[in-house]
Amino acid sequence: MTGRAAGRRAAEAGTAEAESGLVHRRWWTPYLFLAPGLAMVAVFGLWPFVNTVVLSFTDARILRGGSFVGFDNYRRAFADPDFWVAAGNSVLYLVVVVPCLVLLPLALAVLVRPGLPGIGFFRSAFYTPVIASAVVVGLIWQWVLRSDGLVNTVFLKLRLVSEPVPFLTDSTMLLVSAMIVTVWKGLGYYMVFYLAALGNVPASLHEAAALDGAGAVRRFFSITVPQVKPMMLLVGTLSAISALRVFTEIYVLGGESGGPGGGARTLPFLIRQVGLGFAGETGYASALSLLLFLLTLVFSLLGRRLTRGDET
Repeated sequence: MTGRAAGRRAAEAGTAEAESGLVHRRWWTPYLFLAPGLAMVAVFGLWPFVNTVVLSFTDARILRGGSFVGFDNYRRAFADPDFWVAAGNSVLYLVVVVPCLVLLPLALAVLVRPGLPGIGFFRSAFYTPVIASAVVVGLIWQWVLRSDGLVNTVFLKLRLVSEPVPFLTDSTMLLVSAMIVTVWKGLGYYMVFYLAALGNVPASLHEAAALDGAGAVRRFFSITVPQVKPMMLLVGTLSAISALRVFTEIYVLGGESGGPGGGARTLPFLIRQVGLGFAGETGYASALSLLLFLLTLVFSLLGRRLTRGDET
């Protein structure tokens, strides 16, 4: 009996060793499953980025290769008035749009959160612009804001203005109109973020504050805002990145020129103009892309630092 038990244990030990050896020999198995995804990231993400960095130091064009020019493209960008106009528009876009997309969706989430009958319809209605194509949204707002559009027609009928408001024909008004479209389209998207955050706020905090006589406004600023502050910082970071990348709204509302004289162009719009066509300056466009990347990185790191500071 003892001999059989010893033999069984020896067999089990041999099997365990064999299995461990098999596992040891197949340590690469997880990487085999990751290989397709890693290959796609390398081909469609890492390589284009590296190639853009390399091209930014050349005078390459669409139909011909370029030679190394050092930092000439960057010096040209800093001396280019169009670059500063576009960079200023991008930063202004961020400064105006981000606070709106941080605060307004929060207020909207608070309004649609109560379990009232039919509240699901309003949630769906507020989210509808998110799933709509940016081009379709831009065309709708173009019809609304043009000189003979809905808004100007109402203003003229009510005698609020004596002539059509140049929403789409003035650079400043065009930029403001594009900001309105961006905010309108992003409200429902970030509302969902806040609905998730509000669901984690303990109801006991509101109940205790209500018993102490705190009204709805006081509870909002004393309980709701501090509890969802990490989400506010996240929304601020995401909306800042999106604001720096805005292109479609300007293009649809202002056309290929980016408004009168290109005065409403943002950095992505300028990059497209510089690098597009048979005479496109790929090297200079790559340098502008790297500058946009660095600008985006600065605001992303700033948002991350603020988030860490809030957590500590």
